[in-house]
Amino acid sequence: MCYQNITAVPEKNEFNTADHSYAIDRFLCVLENTEENDYGVYDIDVTLTRIEVRLTDNEDLVGVDLLPIAILFAGDYLCLDYRESDNHPTVCVWDHEESGDLDPVTYYCSENFDEFLSILYKGN
Repeated sequence: MCYQNITAVPEKNEFNTADHSYAIDRFLCVLENTEENDYGVYDIDVTLTRIEVRLTDNEDLVGVDLLPIAILFAGDYLCLDYRESDNHPTVCVWDHEESGDLDPVTYYCSENFDEFLSILYKGN
C-alpha cells in the first residue's frame, strides 16, 4: 500500500549532536513508482542514486554503509550507520558539504533509532 498524501514531516523535528542543532525537513519514503508520485524525490532509492558514492569509503561495496532515512534542513541527511554492525545500525548525520566521493563525514547521534526518537524536540 502506498500512502501518497503523507508528507512524513515530524512534529518533533529538532535534535542536537556534535555541538550543532539540526532540523528534520522530512523522512524519506519507499514508493512503488517514483516518477508518478509528487513525493518521488523523497524516495530512499532516488536519494541513494544521487549520493551513493559519497555514502561509503569502500568502492567495492555492494550496497551502502550509510542508509539515508531523512533529509535535514540545509542538505544533510540523517542516516542509519551500518559500518560497525550489519544488524544494529547507529544513527548519524551525514554532512553533505564535508563529504566527498568515497569519503563520508558523519556525526554520531544515537545507538539506535528508538534512542534517536527520544532526543527529538519540537522547534520554534
